[in-house]
Amino acid sequence: MSFLAPIGDYALGKLRPIRYLVSIASSAVALAVQPRSWPRSVRRVLARQIFFTGVQGLGFILALAFFVGLGLVTQAQFWMSRLGTSEFLGPFLVTVVFREIGPLLVSLVIIGRSGTAIATELGGMVVRHEVKVLDAQGLDPMIYLVMPRVIGLAVSIFALTIFFALAALASGYFFARLMSIAPGSLELFLSSILNGLTPTDIINLLAKTIPSGLMIGAICCVEGLGVTDVTEIPQAATHTVVRANTAVFVIYAAVSFATYF
Repeated sequence: MSFLAPIGDYALGKLRPIRYLVSIASSAVALAVQPRSWPRSVRRVLARQIFFTGVQGLGFILALAFFVGLGLVTQAQFWMSRLGTSEFLGPFLVTVVFREIGPLLVSLVIIGRSGTAIATELGGMVVRHEVKVLDAQGLDPMIYLVMPRVIGLAVSIFALTIFFALAALASGYFFARLMSIAPGSLELFLSSILNGLTPTDIINLLAKTIPSGLMIGAICCVEGLGVTDVTEIPQAATHTVVRANTAVFVIYAAVSFATYF
């Protein structure tokens, strides 16, 4: 059985970084529920992170949702009207927008927009020895640097996904009305959406946005704080994008499989 040892070592070596990231994300959540972890400076970092990721990114997310809604809702209603199955429009839109496209696109946008910024910012703090100064003052970097950024990303991704779904459905409906292919009144359209929305879909949305946000935040912080030289900062940003995208797709596949199969 000695030939299995290298295989086991290889597998454990691949799992070790994943366990480390999960521990970072879970530690951030554990710290977030403790009131002593929220002094004014940490609350300020959280507010800035939510403002930068959620508020400033809202415009781009709404613009993206507008164009997605134009294509998705009009095409779906057009073909379903031709096939005489417009009653399936609500479940179809819930499946595509709420379950898949919304959470996925928002996460990918946040990785490119805010994830690289976090990794670059923390990498610069390491190079300028600001992290060492913080540690020398007896302040835990996990509380003051990592936790508010991880929580801020998770909250922002969840909120932006809700805005994305609402904007995509609204833009698609009004454009479809303009093209005279909408499914009747707004009340009928909303009823079709609500009828297709189940508690499982809500759980699916939470399971795809919150864990993804936590893992994205953990990856960004680990990559940024792992910098040892200024020349490694661009590499940290690149690694952040690759590893965060991989984590998102893995989480999405696992959640979809666990929820609907």
